[in-house]
Amino acid sequence: MPTETFEFQVEARQLLQLMIHSVYSNKDVFLRELISNASDALDKLRLEALRDDTLDADVSDLRIELDADPEARTLTVRDNGVGMSYDEVGRLIGTIAHSGTAQLLKELQEAKDEAGAEGLIGQFGVGFYSAFMVADEVTLLTRRAGETHGTRWQSRGEGTYTLEHVEDAPQGTSVTLHLKPADAENQLHDYTSPWTIREIVKRYSDFITWPIRMEPRTGKPEGAEPPAAENGGEESGPETLNSMKALWARPRSEVSDDEYHELYKHISHDWQDPLETVRLQAEGTFEYQALLFVPAHAPHDLFTQGYQRGVQLYVKRVFIMDHCEALLPPYLRFVKGVVDAADLSLNVSREILQQDRHIRMIQRRLTKKILSSVKDLMAKDTDRYAAFWREFGAVLKEGLVTDSENREAVLAVSSFATTHGEEEPTTLQQYVERMQDGQEDIYFLTGESRQSIENSPHMEAFRAKGVEVLLLTDPVDEVWVDAVGEFQGKRLRSVAKGEIDLGGQDDGKSESEKEKQNEDYAGLLGWMGEQLGEDVKDVRLSTRLTVSPSCVVSDASDLTPALENMYRAMGQDVPRAKRILELNPDHLLVQGLNQAYREREDRSGLGETAELLYTLAVLAEGGQPKDPARFVKLVADRLERGL
Repeated sequence: MPTETFEFQVEARQLLQLMIHSVYSNKDVFLRELISNASDALDKLRLEALRDDTLDADVSDLRIELDADPEARTLTVRDNGVGMSYDEVGRLIGTIAHSGTAQLLKELQEAKDEAGAEGLIGQFGVGFYSAFMVADEVTLLTRRAGETHGTRWQSRGEGTYTLEHVEDAPQGTSVTLHLKPADAENQLHDYTSPWTIREIVKRYSDFITWPIRMEPRTGKPEGAEPPAAENGGEESGPETLNSMKALWARPRSEVSDDEYHELYKHISHDWQDPLETVRLQAEGTFEYQALLFVPAHAPHDLFTQGYQRGVQLYVKRVFIMDHCEALLPPYLRFVKGVVDAADLSLNVSREILQQDRHIRMIQRRLTKKILSSVKDLMAKDTDRYAAFWREFGAVLKEGLVTDSENREAVLAVSSFATTHGEEEPTTLQQYVERMQDGQEDIYFLTGESRQSIENSPHMEAFRAKGVEVLLLTDPVDEVWVDAVGEFQGKRLRSVAKGEIDLGGQDDGKSESEKEKQNEDYAGLLGWMGEQLGEDVKDVRLSTRLTVSPSCVVSDASDLTPALENMYRAMGQDVPRAKRILELNPDHLLVQGLNQAYREREDRSGLGETAELLYTLAVLAEGGQPKDPARFVKLVADRLERGL
């Protein structure tokens, strides 16, 4: 077949330009990314060979090879792993499949500093493109294990790439970088120098479990002596550059934080150090080791359906599975790492793992260990805990709904925005310690943003009396508050549901005054209930309003409108519950309406005012009018009459 030319996907082309013009100063990491891809390909081949006896593939000497040619200014990273088919090359390299890529690129282009740009690049998980930081042209030659024909991919990163079939390609993948011309900058980073390559591999890829070999070439800098061959390599043969020691199997005292961080970057394809490292070793009837990492930033697709969760599973140092979902619950899906079990079969499948009691035992232990580590972070390093909660609090709170066994532990490491302070979130324990005398409940309000909650009419009496309210803005908050129900015997109560009694605190009215007020408004309330019967189940005087004329609240046992919408979005047929309209008897508009009601025999004209009061209350909580056009007409007519 002839060579075909294709255009990069728009997002891929934009990313290439960012790489070519390098927003990342440490260009050495391109080699780490290419070696990491090669290691993944070797893992996949060994796994396929274990599960398919008919696979026609050579697995006798799986390895990664580096070949630098100073005269041609090329560097080749080669593996004899699983390789790619013609279609896979076009699909995996010509496009970026992640959802939200366009938005992420926009953020990347707007990043104000290099650190921000680096973090965003890492979220793509497309380390192959980093080759264009140092190369003018990249050639990829690959043949999928078991196939007879290979594929050559080539591009200068300028918007197009070529694909062609190749007859004699070896099994696996080789990536050849035609390095940029030597200049003042590139002389400092000579990627054709064996000494530079050794240093980069040792720093970033020493733990890779496959041998990384380099064929020595003649020539050396003046006065420099080549290092002795390592790991059994001969002076005249390939030199193995990495130790191939599994970090999770080595004593903690023998491993530096930098080594742990590089393993994390290899596993996660993130370019930033993790926020926290968690080690666990279990001995006895069932032995396993775990090395887990909490990222510093949430991936952009954490809440999308296609997000790949789970940690890597090894059995006696043999890679078995890349995203083993059975090892951690969904609400810890952001955790990356390795679990190495001693007593599982090498042929274990995902289906078997879901039923295996040993795997369930590991999941319980890992979950408790991670939550314990977060609790320690909370106690010892408030800044790092704040960073953790900012990135992962919304997903961790899912555990309050789904994991009853660890609900108390999740709640203990959870914190929430509150009216007590603008900056620092609070725990439920801290809230209880600050509760006013006579206050029996923990109050909260859910909404789309802090600003919308603080401006809600439901908050008026709480603000006036200095009663603290939790401000909950994540979608999961609508659900977990019902699942938890109480904390230390204190009920969790929405300020937008049921009738509110603020601990018997004085509102300036005697009981006789309140009783008379109820009598004065009884007729109006009953009449409005009839007028608005299609929309409300009741109309009553409010104890939570001090400024606004009206608000709508849910009955204590009803779902909130947000929760109703959430269930409908999930395909559940939830009937729409009628709300309760509350009126502020101290507001001039409500007082005027009551006076007009009492004085007029013909009250037909007051119906529009009742409708406006209800619709204004719906708008105030972020809802939409049932009939926007009618609402606009009513408001316009009232404004016209007032001129």
